[in-house]
Amino acid sequence: MHLRTVAVVSLLTAPFLAVPAAAARTGPADLRVPGAEYTVTANLPDLTTTGTRPTGHTDPADWAGLEAPGTKTPSGVPGVQIDGYFPDTSTTNTNHGWNHDSQFVIRLPDDWNGGLVVAGPPGLREQYANDRIISDQVLAKGYAYAATDKGNTGPEIYQDGERPGDAIREWHRRVTQLTVAAKKVADQHYGRAPRRTYAAGLSAGGYLVRWQLEHRPDLYTGGLDWNALTFTADGGLLATLPPALRAYPRFKEGDRSAHAAMLAAGYPEGSERQWDWHHKNQWDLLQRVIREELDPGYDGPVQAGTPLCPEGTGAGCDTDYDFASRPRAVHEAVKRIALTGDIRRPLISIQGDLDALTPPAAFGDVYHRMVADAGRARLHRYITVPGGAHTDGLVPLDRDRLRPMLGDFTAALSELEALTRRS
Repeated sequence: MHLRTVAVVSLLTAPFLAVPAAAARTGPADLRVPGAEYTVTANLPDLTTTGTRPTGHTDPADWAGLEAPGTKTPSGVPGVQIDGYFPDTSTTNTNHGWNHDSQFVIRLPDDWNGGLVVAGPPGLREQYANDRIISDQVLAKGYAYAATDKGNTGPEIYQDGERPGDAIREWHRRVTQLTVAAKKVADQHYGRAPRRTYAAGLSAGGYLVRWQLEHRPDLYTGGLDWNALTFTADGGLLATLPPALRAYPRFKEGDRSAHAAMLAAGYPEGSERQWDWHHKNQWDLLQRVIREELDPGYDGPVQAGTPLCPEGTGAGCDTDYDFASRPRAVHEAVKRIALTGDIRRPLISIQGDLDALTPPAAFGDVYHRMVADAGRARLHRYITVPGGAHTDGLVPLDRDRLRPMLGDFTAALSELEALTRRS
């Protein structure tokens, strides 16, 4: 990716991008992102993906597969975009040729409604991942928007940090850091701070929404999560993925008991047509990456195990992984990043009832109970969406059962607006 038609605004003396001199006429050069090491600012005729895709101010590869085919999104929102990064030592994010993590994007529409939406990406993606499903939607409503790459990206996030869990804990810090900075940028640009600030996210981004509302409620008016990943003391993905890795190959071969094992592990009946895709693309990869981040000793000097090792391989094979039997230090590492349910701001959670990555029985339902157990039930609205898969891009796998959830997300945002106006 390369940014085009931009004006450089650097907080260092040495420039990192070669920008044409004529581009200096674009963008308010006085805008500063507090704490940023480097920024590039541009005035754009359209901040949505309709406008940013041809100018290089987004990355279609980052949001590929997150929306249903044929999805139409809003367009025609002029304003200012700031791309940049905060100081960091890791280099997994190669956007713009920067080879620097903790990259972010901030979008400031000309016609501002006084609000700000902050997001982290799902999975191992980067800062543009939510551009179609969140940024386009909220920009069209007049919100300023900010997104971070979480501080590390790609399938080797476990190499960042010194202790198990450090890479994921950095996700928390980077969302907080960007929220603080984006509020100040909005104040600079519009002459007043945002009246309301929402955290929003899908999957791992939804996990970050929950964490922020539990730990930094002072920064937010409320939050909206979509099929959120939920790390708990019971292991989260580390407890739900290995049973699927063991049972699915037997199910594929016609073993009826394996189907029962999948359902017992929480995978919803009716999601079967998604299982082969998840087995090939997500279950194994995420198990190995998250396990290496939280339990690196399981496979000794090998990093992130052996892909798709068969059941019965034994020690070091993630298919045979059993979180409950792992040493105390592993459980302590998980507790470092686990949620508690103790949210302090209104939260709306939407959960697809056919989600085969973070199935409701093991994720959405569990967190809803955690919130109630923490005495915060009045702050949580939990919406189960019939036919919803983990991402809308999976709809073609089973058009008879699956339907997009993007409309439910935008409806939930309107509900959150109404709810927080009353509170």
